[in-house]
Amino acid sequence: MLSEQGLISAAMEIVNTFLRPYLTSILFSSSSRPQSPAGAGQSSTSAFIRQQQTERPPSSDTLMMVLRELAGLLEQLGNLPPVIQESLGGGEVLITVACSPAGSGVRGSAVNALCAFVRACPGRMGTIMESLYEGLKRDITTLGTLAMQLSNSSSNTSNLPSLGEVKSRALGHAYSMYGIYTLLATSPKAAEETSTAYTGQEQHISLVNISLHLHLPPISPSVLHTATSLLKSTLDQPLPIARISSEIGWTLVSGLMALGPHFVRPNLSALMVLWRNALPKPTVRDNNSMVGKEEWGFLLGVRGWAVGAMCAFLRWNNNLPGSDSTGSFDRGASKLVVTLDISRRLGTLLSNALGFANLFITAQREEVQDPTSPTGPTTNFFLQADEDGHDLQAYEALLRSHVHVAFALLGFATTTESIQRELITSTTSLFAGNTYTGSVLQVAIAAKEGSFRGLWKVEDGYAYGVNSIDSREGIEGDSVTLAMSGPGTPGATQLMAGQQRDVGEAEIEDLLSKPILGSPENDPLSLSSASVTTKPFVDPFPPATAVVNSSIDLFSALVCAQDSNGALKALSGLIDTAKVDKSSSSNMGRRIAVTVNSVWALLLSLRMATSRVGARAGREIFGGAQVGNIISVFLKDAILDPDENLRGAASEALGRLSSLSSSTFLGNQINNLVKEIVNNRDPYARAGCASAFGAIYVYAGGVAAQAYLKTVLNVLMSLANDPHPVVHYWSLHALAHVISASSLSYGPFIPSTMALIFKLYALDTHEPEGGTVAQANASGDLPSYQALCRIVDGVISAIGPELQDSTRTRSKIEDLVYELLRCEDETVGVEAIQCLRQMMMFAPAKMDMADLVTRLKGYLASPRRPLKVASINALYQLVQRDAFLLSKVGGDKLVEILFGMLDEEDSTSIEGVKNIITNWLTQTVTAAPSAWIDLCQRIMARTTASQQSATLPAASSKGAIFQDEESESLGAGLPGGQSDGAAGHSTARWRTQLFAMECLHRICNVISASGRQEHLDLRFAKLHGIAPKGLFVSRIPDLVRIAFSASAAYVTEIRLAGLVVLRDVIAIFAKSPDPDYDDSLLLEQYQAPITAALTPAFSSDSTPEILSSAVQVCAIFVGCGVIKDVTKMGRILKLLTGALDQSKSSGSFSIGDVQQISPNAAVMLRISTLTAWAELLIASPQQDYLKAVIEPYRSTLAMLWIGALRDYASIRGDSEVLQESSSSTIDGLYMNLGKEILLPYYDDAWYRIIKAVAIMMQTRDPHILPAMDGKEGAVGSMPQNEGPTALFFVVFGLVYEALVQASTSSTSSASSQPIIIAALETMENLVRPEYAGDAILDNAVFDEFTSLCYRMAMMENATVHIPLVRTIASLASTQFTRSGRANGKQSSSSSHLQLTHCLRICAYVLRKALPSSSNTSEDQSARIGLFNTSFSALAEIGRAFGAETKEDIRGISITLYSELLKDETSEFDLIGPTLPALRTMLDAPPMTSNGIESFGKLIHGLISCCLQNIEETSNRSGPTVVLKSKNNFMAVVLVLSSLHPNVKLGRALIDQFCYLMTQRMETSTEFALTVAQCAKALIAASLVPTTNAVLKHCAGLLIPCLIKLVSTAAAAVDDQEKLPILAPALDEVLKTFTTFFNGVPETSRQAVLAVLLPTLALLLDPSRSPLSSLHVQAIPIVLTFASASPGPFKEVTDGLDVGAREVLEASVRLAVSGRQQAASSQPSTKRQISLKAF
Repeated sequence: MLSEQGLISAAMEIVNTFLRPYLTSILFSSSSRPQSPAGAGQSSTSAFIRQQQTERPPSSDTLMMVLRELAGLLEQLGNLPPVIQESLGGGEVLITVACSPAGSGVRGSAVNALCAFVRACPGRMGTIMESLYEGLKRDITTLGTLAMQLSNSSSNTSNLPSLGEVKSRALGHAYSMYGIYTLLATSPKAAEETSTAYTGQEQHISLVNISLHLHLPPISPSVLHTATSLLKSTLDQPLPIARISSEIGWTLVSGLMALGPHFVRPNLSALMVLWRNALPKPTVRDNNSMVGKEEWGFLLGVRGWAVGAMCAFLRWNNNLPGSDSTGSFDRGASKLVVTLDISRRLGTLLSNALGFANLFITAQREEVQDPTSPTGPTTNFFLQADEDGHDLQAYEALLRSHVHVAFALLGFATTTESIQRELITSTTSLFAGNTYTGSVLQVAIAAKEGSFRGLWKVEDGYAYGVNSIDSREGIEGDSVTLAMSGPGTPGATQLMAGQQRDVGEAEIEDLLSKPILGSPENDPLSLSSASVTTKPFVDPFPPATAVVNSSIDLFSALVCAQDSNGALKALSGLIDTAKVDKSSSSNMGRRIAVTVNSVWALLLSLRMATSRVGARAGREIFGGAQVGNIISVFLKDAILDPDENLRGAASEALGRLSSLSSSTFLGNQINNLVKEIVNNRDPYARAGCASAFGAIYVYAGGVAAQAYLKTVLNVLMSLANDPHPVVHYWSLHALAHVISASSLSYGPFIPSTMALIFKLYALDTHEPEGGTVAQANASGDLPSYQALCRIVDGVISAIGPELQDSTRTRSKIEDLVYELLRCEDETVGVEAIQCLRQMMMFAPAKMDMADLVTRLKGYLASPRRPLKVASINALYQLVQRDAFLLSKVGGDKLVEILFGMLDEEDSTSIEGVKNIITNWLTQTVTAAPSAWIDLCQRIMARTTASQQSATLPAASSKGAIFQDEESESLGAGLPGGQSDGAAGHSTARWRTQLFAMECLHRICNVISASGRQEHLDLRFAKLHGIAPKGLFVSRIPDLVRIAFSASAAYVTEIRLAGLVVLRDVIAIFAKSPDPDYDDSLLLEQYQAPITAALTPAFSSDSTPEILSSAVQVCAIFVGCGVIKDVTKMGRILKLLTGALDQSKSSGSFSIGDVQQISPNAAVMLRISTLTAWAELLIASPQQDYLKAVIEPYRSTLAMLWIGALRDYASIRGDSEVLQESSSSTIDGLYMNLGKEILLPYYDDAWYRIIKAVAIMMQTRDPHILPAMDGKEGAVGSMPQNEGPTALFFVVFGLVYEALVQASTSSTSSASSQPIIIAALETMENLVRPEYAGDAILDNAVFDEFTSLCYRMAMMENATVHIPLVRTIASLASTQFTRSGRANGKQSSSSSHLQLTHCLRICAYVLRKALPSSSNTSEDQSARIGLFNTSFSALAEIGRAFGAETKEDIRGISITLYSELLKDETSEFDLIGPTLPALRTMLDAPPMTSNGIESFGKLIHGLISCCLQNIEETSNRSGPTVVLKSKNNFMAVVLVLSSLHPNVKLGRALIDQFCYLMTQRMETSTEFALTVAQCAKALIAASLVPTTNAVLKHCAGLLIPCLIKLVSTAAAAVDDQEKLPILAPALDEVLKTFTTFFNGVPETSRQAVLAVLLPTLALLLDPSRSPLSSLHVQAIPIVLTFASASPGPFKEVTDGLDVGAREVLEASVRLAVSGRQQAASSQPSTKRQISLKAF
């Protein structure tokens, strides 16, 4: 409701009007002197308070209300401006209020407000925690002094504060620390999600959690030591002080439990000793009648606080199967904290506590009377309240409720059957027995006068012992209803009814109807719930109610943990107890409360049984006939009860019971309900039966109850006509549920339903104010038109897509919906809009979308929130369907309205607006990016409330920090990039600006992924005639300016978002060329603005998250290639190198202007820095200049990277040995504490670091080997070790674990693939002997390694297989070829077996990669790379095996390659790129005669296979067939051209090959070029003196083929279609002739010319004008022959026939004369040019 400035003003008003006057009154009163945490009267807050004057300080109740409101305001603000931080003294004001003697209620409220303050200002957490701890230690010292004086009976206490003052201060400090610790309980998300993904409120919460962990000071071990010492010292202290010490100690322990398993596990043994001492087994002495009030209070209190600490331990450190673990447990789940033994011991201690509570009950010798009655006895100390307002019975109830909660959290796996039975009996007696503890006098007066007004109208805070469990939990209702309904709805009926109420109105109405309200003083330990909910304030219920709630919860859990017999006994006992109490008690209120509690116990049990976790066991428990019958009989009375809450709960319970029982039971229940409706005329009974019908269909399902559908519909339709509003409303509501559950099977009943709807709409009795006066008043809370709308919605869903074909039905529905939409009641409009959404889904083409959008846009301006939210949901559905339609109809005005709603409303509760804008932007931004950027820019140009509330000196100071020439170039003199006139601009919420930055980030992502190059390249846009205006690339200056504005904001989230946008700009436009200057990049002109935008991130007010993100952006900018001169990189490179230097030093970490950083934050920044440098090294192969950047720091980087990997392994494996040598130099216990927050950063960074390490290993960097051995500065002096390096197993374990996790997952996602590849690249180098030694060949290690490789070979794709095969090849080529491998260190048989595994893996991968119908969708380039890598790996493995086995592996390789040559399934060319691999297979033939013979047979077989493949393609056509033939031809040519001289092949084989080449050339022009090229290669190879004779034979057979091609081309000289096809082949033939002529000896040239010249003469025709292309191609070759061998040329020419000789002579003469003319004209041309130049 309030604007952001309004929230700030309201918070300031509370502080100045209420808190500071209160502190003034208590600080300077004579009766109390609480000290400030920072010292008595010495803080700035105390100095300010001295200036305040007031006469009437606010009361405790007023303080509780204003503190609650302050906490809510701080939560809504989310990020506090400096003015509020200063007003609250950095939280000191709230601490002082918490330490005041105003009572536990004010203390709890102040602690809640302090938690909200810390959540809104995480940076203040360290100072606050240290201040609290120092104050607590002073208070403990004072308590010790007071204890000594009390023990010595000394009366000299004038210089000491009173015990009450010290108690208030100490408890205030303790509970404040407890509350702040509970904020850490929520597990933080990964750092990259926070920096790159924006999810509104969830992102803010996640960032706050991370910030809290990063700012946590290292005092937790000391706090635990203090708490332990304090608890142990209670044995020697007086009873009053011992009680205070116990409460302080157990409160601190409870808070420390929120730190999670990594902190708790090392201290668990000490904690178990404390719990064992606090919860001993009850003895006879405990029941001594001489035990006084103080001792009873001490004993109950100690046990209650100890069990409360146990609850905190179980809540945040136990992971029950199927439980919703709200604590940070996921990282600690690998090593359980609560083992079976711990669970058994805790169960025993809880049993002891429960036994002591029972012992206390028996010790009450007097009858408990009303403690508030003026006539009650005052001598009964059991009923005397202490200073906190609790009597001993309240402490007993708190203890018992804590025990119940602890048992529920612990589970029942180790709880004995006897204890479970005892728990069932005790819980049943608590909520269903005759244990009334309220006012007896009030009951007597109500019974005598008949003034009982109902259970929900009672105002005594006890309400006859009824429970206060939130009925919304587990209710399955309308999603909009659930979103609209506020917390604390008293009964299920309102939610089941789906009333569309405003959240604020609903909360007020619900509070008015609640008989029991919570308050902080009821149970201080309930603050722990605040950390796992979004509610800023938690109100625990009074102890008497809390124990009823906990007993019901425990009973429902226990029932579901029993077998069928045990559950039957428990449920029978519950119903019998409830019936006995109802029949014997004269207390009407108690009877109703027992019924409500019993029904709720059954309902919660059924909810748990029907949940996903317990569905199967639930059917076994509740599916029996006996259980179903006794429950249904009991629920029948509740269904007929006039109480709506009771009817709703009983109806839901019956519905869930029907879903678990048999169909017979379901039918019986429906029949019984029908009979009850017929026989019972009571309207409430009929309404209850109607609700039961709806619940049965909702939970049992329409399919199960389909046989009774007609009967149920008849009954409900009949009841719908009843004029009584209760009857017809609940019947209509149930009818809507039945229609929704029946779905398509409801089709036959649609006409009758439509008739009923129109009939009821026309009735006066069903109108909002229709009927009698009494009926009109009753119908105010039962809107019938809403129920009619829900029925229409169900009918539309039942019709489905057929709605667009049924014109009549559609027009009726549309008319009715629009008629209901005009209703004055906006809740009816909400339901009508839901009907329109259904129509949009099934019949969009039949709707007037323009009119609908106009209507919805008008509803957005409605003052009623439900109508506004419904319109948002409808618009979201529209924008998902067609965003361009919404742009056309709504225009820019609609977007501005939506953004305006984020400012007007609380953006945390209208996520739908963000979803609309996000989807709209995603679909349309590529068409108009500038429009969206303009919108975001206008929003970022506004001022926030934080900036408005900042004082001018502060603004001037902050602006002066960044006032350099770079920032001046952006026009950003003031924070946020505003000018001096910005004060007059409109304001915006900071969350709205954050969402605008999210939109900019999404714009960058969408456009970069769209493939629209014109948006990223101005030069490309100009070449294609696209106007630069409006393109994304033209907005770079605005984007950088916005990023700078965001980076200088007050809000941490906006600053992070600005860095993200800046990173996007750098990454997207790093390669964009400058349109005006060649060889220049576009971002070169934005170096100064980018640097200026990065500068604020390193200012003194930056947080660790901002610093981490800024370091990453600096690395991206350095590595993108915009600045390649190292000397010009300026402050960005200086910041990176400075951060790297800081990473080398242990202890504190400082970067930029930030000096004080917590240990967690320091480690996180070290990780970010090392990751940034790793990114630079990874990019260095593509950017050569980066080598100069990295070179001076290689030694440092190697040590730090390996150290980071060692730390990561330590954290993941909980290795204490590795922690001792951790490079981060954190205290071991504190390192355990920081694991939860550090692990996400390590998880995100380690694979980049490991990839950088792999590159250093691959390049044989001299610094990496000493780093792997843990020896710094030992370059060049490392001896070769036989064993592995010191840290080999650390790095190997990390890599191996990453690969195992990837291989065991069902699918390898795209996000995990970079990790897998980086791990395999590291493994490829890690298996080398210099790192692994002989360790990798150990049988156990090698077996695990090969098992992993087998698994990855079967599960991964070709992209992963490439580095996998390289790893196997590296292992084989380095480990098994080392000298001395057979010197007794490893048997030859073992080596042979291990090499065999390597061979099998590579062969399997290669076989899997061969083309087939199942892998056609894989990346073909990756498959080609895999083929080349695999064949090379097989060659390496063959060399490792030795000469004998090498030939066998060569045969395997060639066999697999021959399979590839047969392929016709792939449309891509897989042979051409892999021919080098075939050449590698043929290299290094054997040298022995037997080997040569075997090798020849292998070659003969390969060629035969190729020829067979060629022959199979005869008489077939198609691109695949042609490709196969060409590839096989090229493969044969490659084999023959690389043939060893001693290899012999069959003449018939060669003749067949040459015949096929000739045949294909003659029959198909498609093969002409390929055949010509193959012939050229073979003829060229035959000219080598040492060539095989086979090639010479081939040359002799192929020359006629080439001559034939020439003659064919000569005959086609005038064929314009055929000649262009033959021209490329002819060119290859002529080149072949030239090669052949130049390759033969001089003595043979005459014979060669005798063949070639007549052939060339066929192409010559000097008489043509112009000359033919064939003549032009041939005459240069003729001239070459003539000039090279004039004698043979003349002799051959003379021997030609007359015609050929004349053509040849004329052609030569014409060519020579043309050359002479060209030569003679060239000098004159040059002189002419020279003259002109002169």
